[in-house]
Amino acid sequence: MLHVNDLVFRFGGRVLFDHATIHVATGQKVGLVGRNGAGKSTLFKLVLGELHADGGGVAVRPRARVGRVAQEMPEGGMALIDCVLAADGERTGLLAEADVATDPHRIAEIHERLAAIDAHTATARAAAILAGLGFDAETQTRPLSAFSGGWRMRVALAAALFARPDLLLLDEPTNHLDLEATLWLQSYLAGYPGTLVVISHDRELLNEVVNRIVHLDGGKLVAYGGNYDDFERTRREKLELAAKAYAKQLEQRRKIQSFIDRFRAKATKAAQAQSRIKMLERMGPAVPVVEERAVSFDFPDPEGLSPPILAIEGGIAGYGDHAVLRNLNLRIDMDDRIALLGANGNGKSTLAKVLAGRLPLMAGTLAHSPKLEVGYFAQHQTEELIGSRSAYAHMAEVLKDAPEAKVRAHLGRFGFEQERADVPVDSLSGGEKARLLFALMSRSAPHLMILDEPTNHLDIDARQALVAALNAYDGAVVLVSHDPHLIELVADRLWLVADGRAAPFDGDLADYRRLLLERAREARRDNRSGNRAGAVSRKDERRAAAEARAQTAPLRKKAERAEKVLDDLQRRKTHLTETLADPGLYREPSEKVRRLRKELADIERAVAEAEEEWLSAHEALEAARGMND
Repeated sequence: MLHVNDLVFRFGGRVLFDHATIHVATGQKVGLVGRNGAGKSTLFKLVLGELHADGGGVAVRPRARVGRVAQEMPEGGMALIDCVLAADGERTGLLAEADVATDPHRIAEIHERLAAIDAHTATARAAAILAGLGFDAETQTRPLSAFSGGWRMRVALAAALFARPDLLLLDEPTNHLDLEATLWLQSYLAGYPGTLVVISHDRELLNEVVNRIVHLDGGKLVAYGGNYDDFERTRREKLELAAKAYAKQLEQRRKIQSFIDRFRAKATKAAQAQSRIKMLERMGPAVPVVEERAVSFDFPDPEGLSPPILAIEGGIAGYGDHAVLRNLNLRIDMDDRIALLGANGNGKSTLAKVLAGRLPLMAGTLAHSPKLEVGYFAQHQTEELIGSRSAYAHMAEVLKDAPEAKVRAHLGRFGFEQERADVPVDSLSGGEKARLLFALMSRSAPHLMILDEPTNHLDIDARQALVAALNAYDGAVVLVSHDPHLIELVADRLWLVADGRAAPFDGDLADYRRLLLERAREARRDNRSGNRAGAVSRKDERRAAAEARAQTAPLRKKAERAEKVLDDLQRRKTHLTETLADPGLYREPSEKVRRLRKELADIERAVAEAEEEWLSAHEALEAARGMND
């Protein structure tokens, strides 16, 4: 489907591709990865013919249709559904021709072709894609001009998916999506019938969707089978083998050089010395393994505060006279790691602003410790950075009267060494700007950090560094993110923001996925039923069943943990019993026998306690299920 042959391309005096070669077979789903600035988006432009190679070439299978998300956001008064339908140029052209054609044979050909491309299901397919990306049936009929840029980019993505090109190129497709739409997109792309090449820093998408990884590194394209986790493991093994080979070569060179130095001047060994010299020349210089420097984050730890550090009672939040969230009764402690769930537009960012002190409550009370320091990160804050000023100048301004060493030390926590700290913001990458915002946000060692979409411009390595830094941080964290990997590794509590409320969600991200899938199935069933009488009640019943499953999730987990503990104890008890039954044991010192008998008695007591806890957990689970029946 796609062939990159011996590609050479230079940009701005830098070699982005140095005789790079890769082949993508029809039907493959490929993840294109590499550090920011390595040239991934440039490769897409070369495939699309927007740029031309300096050497080698890029070829797509003849007559194959290549699709991508339009770079310019769609605009105008066209309805969303019509905008998506228009993306299938062949269907649109055939329908237009059918309206004016008079030749019976041509009319027959048109309708035969329309049937072949499933034109009769086009509206339903377009509606399903828009629904998956967050547009309900009523919204799909509204004009594009009624939506913000981020929502219009979703429409552009829907159009690219609906067109079903033979080769689909997606560049960071989840950047404008919320978690719900991201999970839907993962499922859709996993079943995409064509060939897919996706640039993404979303680790979970790369694990769930692709079956091959192409790594752009040092101007070369290197292919790895499997998903991102497979790639990471295989590459680590290759780097370790290369490092061992380098160390072995250095040792060989050292021994050969030592022989040459010892015997070069001795006539009896001169020939052997010359032979060793030629051997060294044939070996060539030892090439060390150079790994890209990992980005690091290091949030300063705050002083401890008594719980709760923040609490809301009877809160109403919104803008002007419009209430977005009601009945807010929430608390945050120092050790909390909370992720906010819910579709865009439900009020997650509104709640984040309230917690950050950026938006006062319309009613109710918000109490917090007088010493509370809050750090707030939002991606739009990059617009507040002054492009002509450096990271150091920005930090020096907020750390007033701080010595230069302290300012630079804090920037160094976020990967800004001397030279990068003095570069104008306009010359920084998106990831570096995000890191500068992290540095500015955390300058006062906040007790609570609120992060609204913190990973949009971070590559995978930087996202992993952020996960590590958040898990090492001693304060509270509230996350709004479309990155399931980040949520799963950082958050231990979930709050669901939906239907004008924000409340704890009893379950984990897997339970939330199941709830979303159940709701999606309900919507599809209701659409197929044509809103027949009784459809609403069945929908409510299914939703209630899904919510009941989510509510019992903590009890299921408790029962599973109790069962695991009991199994482990039973295995230890069996092992000790067998050991004490061995006659040979009693020929050893009596102290060992006494110790083993005491250990067995302790385990038997632990088994009894574990059995009681296991029974209690299962009784509680059955009782909860009975209440929901």
